Amino acid sequence: MTHAIFPIEPAASAWQLSVAPMMDWTDRHCRYFHRLLSPHARLYTEMVTSAALVRGKQQRLLEHSHEEHPVALQLGGSEPGELAEAARLGAAAGYDEINLNVGCPSDRVQSGRFGACLMYEPALVADCVKAMRDAVGVPVTVKCRIGVDEQDDYADLQHFTETMLEAGVGVLVVHARKAWLKGLSPKENREIPPLDYPRVHRLKREFPQLVVAINGGITTVEQVEAQLAELDGVMLGRAAYHDPYLLARLEQALYGTPLPGRDDVLRRLRPYVEAELKRGTALKHITRHLLGLYQGEPGARGFRRVLSEGAHLPGAGWGLIEQALAPLVAAA
Repeated sequence: MTHAIFPIEPAASAWQLSVAPMMDWTDRHCRYFHRLLSPHARLYTEMVTSAALVRGKQQRLLEHSHEEHPVALQLGGSEPGELAEAARLGAAAGYDEINLNVGCPSDRVQSGRFGACLMYEPALVADCVKAMRDAVGVPVTVKCRIGVDEQDDYADLQHFTETMLEAGVGVLVVHARKAWLKGLSPKENREIPPLDYPRVHRLKREFPQLVVAINGGITTVEQVEAQLAELDGVMLGRAAYHDPYLLARLEQALYGTPLPGRDDVLRRLRPYVEAELKRGTALKHITRHLLGLYQGEPGARGFRRVLSEGAHLPGAGWGLIEQALAPLVAAA
């Protein structure tokens, strides 16, 4: 297949490094912090359902800062018209990409007929993608699994991918695990089904015109570099959240960006924190994303303890973050 997927073909390098959409984690404060660590990584919102966006508080759901770009809005849904309107709202708000969730296995998501259960319905996903692409001028991408339940045959993933290509999808992010729709929690679905990286590598070989990024179980610079020898991109999930400084190390390894000190990152975050506090944002909503910054460093436990115990208190401000640095200084 050689036809153009977008009016302007997406550069694979734009998806070389990204941070996965993670419910309850990748809010705007998290994304701003991650951007300080990696100027190049593509960032994703938490999943927003199309129904919530079309009928809900759009300004709150779509809020993001200029510094976050490139940033993508992830949508969940299965009604083409509603998804098209949600995509239009996202693009109008300035998002650089609209991503459709075809990978979340939670019962709540399944009951709404979206997420991973849609891998059983590639034709419906194609209809959704076409409607979204007709509504916006930014890339519409898909994040999926390698299969669901008893879909052990590569042919199932192959057929899904062919259908996505025919619908105009140019970028596919693949979580290299199956999802079990019954019997496993979302957390268990991130850990129990075995990883199958070779299946994703085969997909790229057979669909070279498709930008393919991989997600799942990748936790080190060396593992990222190994995947990039086979694929166009790597999407980090929990590793980027629990050890956010990994993003800075990857930024240096992949793009040659000088490695910032952890303390320097915090200093650059200070104006944002102080501005948010003036807006009425509670400190705890920001500091919860900082807990892993000193992962593996002497004094890191004390840093986490001070923030965890104090950030929720009335009047907590930047001084608490400075106080949290004391155990690190003492351990140095």
